[in-house]
Amino acid sequence: MKLAAFLLALLAAAPAAAQSYRDRLPEDEILYFLLPDRFENGDTANDRGGLKGDRLVTGFDPTHKGFYHGGDLKGLLKRLDYVEALGATAIWVGPIFRNKPVQGPKGQESAGYHGYWVTDFTRVDPHLGSNADFKALVDAAHARGIKVYMDIIVNHTADVIQYRECGDCAYRSRADYPYGRKGGVAGEAINDGFAGDGVQTPENFAKLTRPDYAYTPFVPAAEKDVKVPAWLNDPIYYHNRGNSTFAGESSTMGDFVGLDDVATEHPRVIEGMIEIFGSWIDRFGIDGFRIDTARHVNPEFWTAFVPAMEARAKAKGIPNFHIFGEVADPDPAALARHTRIDKLPTVLDFAFARAVNAVSAGEAGTDKLAAVFAADPLYEGGEATARRLPTFIGNHDQGRAAYFIRKALPGASPSELLARTRLAHAMLLLLRGVPTIYSGDEQGFVGDGDDQNAREDMFASKTAVYNDNQLLGTDRTNAVANFNADHPLFREIATLSKLRRAHPALTRGRQILRFASDKSGLFAVSRFDPVTGGEILIAFNSSATPWSGNVEVDPGSAAFEALAGVCPTTPAAPGSLTLTIPAFGYAVCAAGKPK
Repeated sequence: MKLAAFLLALLAAAPAAAQSYRDRLPEDEILYFLLPDRFENGDTANDRGGLKGDRLVTGFDPTHKGFYHGGDLKGLLKRLDYVEALGATAIWVGPIFRNKPVQGPKGQESAGYHGYWVTDFTRVDPHLGSNADFKALVDAAHARGIKVYMDIIVNHTADVIQYRECGDCAYRSRADYPYGRKGGVAGEAINDGFAGDGVQTPENFAKLTRPDYAYTPFVPAAEKDVKVPAWLNDPIYYHNRGNSTFAGESSTMGDFVGLDDVATEHPRVIEGMIEIFGSWIDRFGIDGFRIDTARHVNPEFWTAFVPAMEARAKAKGIPNFHIFGEVADPDPAALARHTRIDKLPTVLDFAFARAVNAVSAGEAGTDKLAAVFAADPLYEGGEATARRLPTFIGNHDQGRAAYFIRKALPGASPSELLARTRLAHAMLLLLRGVPTIYSGDEQGFVGDGDDQNAREDMFASKTAVYNDNQLLGTDRTNAVANFNADHPLFREIATLSKLRRAHPALTRGRQILRFASDKSGLFAVSRFDPVTGGEILIAFNSSATPWSGNVEVDPGSAAFEALAGVCPTTPAAPGSLTLTIPAFGYAVCAAGKPK
């Protein structure tokens, strides 16, 4: 079926849209996450970002996985039909800010194609287009009822600040290198009267005038004005304590693998970041923020920043602005802490990703999933907040779900790997949370691991380490464009997306556990319509053999309809439904309003 025909068929079958896309709650969305450089090249004229020279100057080398490949915002605009046909209702766009084109030690250089090495927070990177291109994208998406979320960074900038003492510098603590001494406890007295970073007032931070307490930071002459806004060029607004060990105080005060770590305790920094990102809301009317490295920022920053962004959005007529932080930890308690202490509205659900991948690969019993959901009350706001957590099974940092499944089952057949991957996506789209599809997963991308190995091009790739990959569900490779609406994973996701959007129980409904065990096999939950109370039973089989048996349902659910898979029309007895689910299959059984 051609893409246009497939799209029309989906739209015809879709439920009536809300009065406006602005009315949708965060839990109503289905996110599609992409890195613009790796999605589609809509304008080859910007491939080198307006720079002249080799790849170490321009950052452009489509044959290397660590450099720019040419994708841009015009390319994404060109493919909005594709995103809409998949069923996505919101696009999470990887960082689009102007980046340092290339950085890294000699012989280990790579480019800022991913967007996390920001120098100018006010404009789009020329490799990706212009601010006008971004406005055109947002306006076109909104015209289709699709929201646009930006990926933002407040924790660090590109690696510009250097230290006189060393290159790859180890972390120096506040105890050994206090603010009041230069270069250690025995050094000369500096920053007279500064009461420490715990006193976060303008008056106190006015006394912090010298940044050379741990190292002697400096900005190379060639880059003295490279950061925008201009205040970001002053080392006083950075921690300057060397590389983070990602433990203890260094987690929030150390340089993230050499990147300049912003002093987010400083009132001027808080004020500046609120203005920077509030301006993107004002200018473009975007719908949400994914916050990079959120766990590496002090809580006081978030308690000021988040309310300011929500207020800015409401003033712009955006009542349901969705903010979620990246806290790369599979422990639900650790995730929940950042909603309680930092007051982040939501966080990416890394616990869900770990559990789904382990269960769908047969590495864990289905009780691993049950444990994730049992922790939902830990979040600030409890289960209502958990329903707003963006869930995912693969991303650009950790790798793809199909990679984890293939790694766990190196001897599995292609058909089994595809079936298990389909099951993982069914869990993603039917269980609580805001499902987030990573671009390429719907085309059977597997990847070779994490980070650069999971950032394949959607358009025809020239990168050898991508083009030798074996994709799932297709004979195609990454050497050709992969926007195939007939791919079995694309069609599965599109079908489930339509199902999810048609039933409030699958977006806003509470979820209760019906069955889990310490072995592969059945995992079942019920979700309930928030208005009618109608039950939808969702049952998955993670085993390589069919599962048959009875599953508990609400005693008032007297008749069932199959929304997916096979369901009996009536219970075996009040409160019990008999199911048979094929290997790696699932069933979605909807009851009417309970008696």
